[in-house]
Amino acid sequence: MPDYRYRHTFGTRWNDNDQYGHVNNVVHYEAMDTTINRWLIQEAGLDPRGGTHMAVCAASSCRYLRPVSYPDTLEVGLRAGRVGTTSITWELGLFVEGDPEPAATGSFTHVFVDPSTLRPVPVPADLRSRIERELG
Repeated sequence: MPDYRYRHTFGTRWNDNDQYGHVNNVVHYEAMDTTINRWLIQEAGLDPRGGTHMAVCAASSCRYLRPVSYPDTLEVGLRAGRVGTTSITWELGLFVEGDPEPAATGSFTHVFVDPSTLRPVPVPADLRSRIERELG
């Protein structure tokens, strides 16, 4: 995962498997969303409940390349794709721990909004700098 500068481990659970015996697609989205928000909160200091801005998902996608099954552990890689004026498109790779080839790749686009008006606002300058420095 050399192209992904931030990594988060995401364990699968028994109930994540669907009737076909592999992790259901919604779990892939949970792993990606959790990884992004973990970075935003723990690394970048974003306060999702009391801050002056919040990030809302405007678009997401996932490309499934190979099945994942419980008890696999995922290692989710995160990097910044496009950093716009009011939005960020995150790029993610989901790897079964120990496998150098991704099981899935995905993207999330977050738009930053004012919590009271829900109108778009610029990506905060300090966050933009941190993203470009750490995930660009």
